[in-house]
Amino acid sequence: MQSQKAPLPKTAPSDPTIGKVISGRYRLEARLGEGGMGVVYRARHVLIDRVVALKLIRPDLRSETHLRAWMVREARAANRVDHAHIVDIHDIGETEDGDLYLVMEYIVGVPLSSELAKGAMQLSRAVDILEQMCAALARAHDLGVIHRDLKSDNIQLTTRGGRKDFVKILDFGLAAIARDPRLAPKGAVFGTPEYMSPEQARGEDVGAQSDLYALGVLFYEMLTGQLPFRSSDRETLLEMQRTSAPVKPSAVKADISPQAEIICLRLLEKEARKRYQDAHHLLEELKALQRALPSQQTWEVGAAEALPAPPPPPPQSPGVIEWANRTALFARMVARAYPSGNAPPEIAQAVAQSWDLASRASRLEGEVASHTRKLEQLERRGRALRAEIGRKVEELAQEESRALREASADQEEVERLQSELGLLERSAVQCKALADAAERQNNGNRALYERAGAAIALVDAKREQISAREMKRNARESVARDLRRQIDQLRSQLARYAEALEEDLAARREKVAIRAREGLSLEKTFGDATNLLLNHLKSKQECRDLLNELLQSLGVVAPGAASSPNSNKSFDPR
Repeated sequence: MQSQKAPLPKTAPSDPTIGKVISGRYRLEARLGEGGMGVVYRARHVLIDRVVALKLIRPDLRSETHLRAWMVREARAANRVDHAHIVDIHDIGETEDGDLYLVMEYIVGVPLSSELAKGAMQLSRAVDILEQMCAALARAHDLGVIHRDLKSDNIQLTTRGGRKDFVKILDFGLAAIARDPRLAPKGAVFGTPEYMSPEQARGEDVGAQSDLYALGVLFYEMLTGQLPFRSSDRETLLEMQRTSAPVKPSAVKADISPQAEIICLRLLEKEARKRYQDAHHLLEELKALQRALPSQQTWEVGAAEALPAPPPPPPQSPGVIEWANRTALFARMVARAYPSGNAPPEIAQAVAQSWDLASRASRLEGEVASHTRKLEQLERRGRALRAEIGRKVEELAQEESRALREASADQEEVERLQSELGLLERSAVQCKALADAAERQNNGNRALYERAGAAIALVDAKREQISAREMKRNARESVARDLRRQIDQLRSQLARYAEALEEDLAARREKVAIRAREGLSLEKTFGDATNLLLNHLKSKQECRDLLNELLQSLGVVAPGAASSPNSNKSFDPR
């Protein structure tokens, strides 16, 4: 249980939600940001020292049931993907007021938008960031999850395992399970206009290709320092996304790599079929580009070091053991104020009650810690299994991607050969017609017959080529279909497991919630008892040094400020 509040930012007092306990478990400590659907806070579990990011649906959207459904889908979609570069979702629930909330991992870092505000990035850094985003989306798309609202604000850059610019994709709030018609009204347009694909701007059903288009916008921004399409008017911007061709990156910044420009412009094709077939295809191109770049990545020791220092991690809570420490200080003050042991009954009772509450809270904290360890073990097993299935799906999807691309290349070759066959057939017909005409005129020409025979032989050979190529295409398409069947089976297995896991997790979370609510009740009672003691003892001159020690430990006042016996500052056990 928390024994004191974490320091709040200067803007916190304007948000009355700060300090509120959500669902009896998570106390909101600071406001981190706001999106189209929810406000994100830094929060801390009231009984265990676990810091999280908590997204709370905006109060004015309580009646928007379809948005609530999207937030539920956010947790399920992100958890199903379970990728290192996608934010982890720990919990989902509903407050006593009927507001939906999501509990996510707390990330200390900077948004990509902050880095883009400084201008273009070095190519090696831009490709590294894009490659991580692409890897995460490849896994998501393999599992049928589309982000739909990729933008620089939703990409967080942090440090992980000594690696700078470790990418975390946030806010799958508009994520959709492919082909699920319940997610949005038909024709609805959602997303951020600057990053919206042409088909999304037309209000059409969108798929993985729309996320790839958004990656193209982000890559363009990283390469040039500006967006490919800009306008202060939303409708104008949407029309530009639908119809306008982007200015080539090299026309904005002359030293851009030709290969990087090819990748960027292909991602920004207006027709989805002209973009990369899938994220795996793009990932192969990015890795090839990375191999072609100089091995020395100067951004790691140059530009990256110039990043603003991220905010420090939230302070740790001392835990309920601090209740005993505070009670001990009060007991010493009472003993000093009443050396003969004649303290007023309500004061003696308050000290005894505080000792009892501290003891009960300590035992309760142990119970919650035990329940939480079991919950976290279950979550870890769930993540491990989801990650294992996800990796299997990813491996199969990579093979499927290559098989489909090879089949597509075979089809293009078949079409080319068929075009040549048409020419050969017409030539053979003409040669045979000449030979037949010469024979009817009793003017047989051996050369004409040889030409006709050669033309027919070429036609036969070309048909054999086509037949062989079609057999290759058919074989590769058969391989792709078999891989797709395996992928679908794994996805079904993952969905069944996710549903069963969620039921088990919900039951275990409720056990923690019950204990947490009990802890909050103890906390309130402890606060009442200690406030009574504080108000009684603050005027006792002989207790001044102990009172200062107590208040300094709480961070309530600066050293020496508590010496005034007229101070009315109340004691908050949190």
